[in-house]
Amino acid sequence: MNARDTVDAEGRIFLQPIAAPSILGLFGFSGATFMVGTYLAGWYGGPDTVLYLFPFALTFGGLAQFTAGMWCYKARDGIGTAMHGLWGSFWLAYGLMYALFAAGVLVKPLGASVPLAYWFIVLCVITFSGAWASIWKNMGLFLVLTTLSIASGFMAAHEYSGIMILKYVAGWIFFVSALIAWYTATAMLLEGATGRAVLPLGKSRREKEAPAVNYASGEPGIKHGQ
Repeated sequence: MNARDTVDAEGRIFLQPIAAPSILGLFGFSGATFMVGTYLAGWYGGPDTVLYLFPFALTFGGLAQFTAGMWCYKARDGIGTAMHGLWGSFWLAYGLMYALFAAGVLVKPLGASVPLAYWFIVLCVITFSGAWASIWKNMGLFLVLTTLSIASGFMAAHEYSGIMILKYVAGWIFFVSALIAWYTATAMLLEGATGRAVLPLGKSRREKEAPAVNYASGEPGIKHGQ
């Protein structure tokens, strides 16, 4: 075994293994994005639809995913922390905003909404950074974040211009992203349950060869990531 993968004989490590937080995070994201994406794509909906959507988005996509993001700190996973924290926060804010609309505290804008466009510009750019970094993780996560970034870009364009076709396109891409997230989370769930890869995730070579115990850069403990 390489010396970098071991600890000094006199050293001591306290291992605290946890389940991969992204299983919860990706399932939470997948569920909320499926519900809202199909609504944006025009598959269903009416004047009161958002009253049923916002509690689900707030708790399933927001609370569950944000919690997973905080547990990614424990797993030493910077990408998971950033992406689940970012999108969990978004879904919490999205749910809260529609709760305020329903309560009559805020008035839902009709047509274009430049402030909301800037929400999605921020999401698009930061999610792109996560997609870039995830190339060194696995293809499942890369595809989730890439489609998510693209969908956010279309939503930003829709909210800025008010052009409806852009919203429908965004909804379809959100739907695709939700399906890939479901697949990725299911693959991680099955791998955790069986101890082997049941569904391929396209893991990078770096991810496959990561040691169980890491002593790089003076950081003894379990490996980085999930």
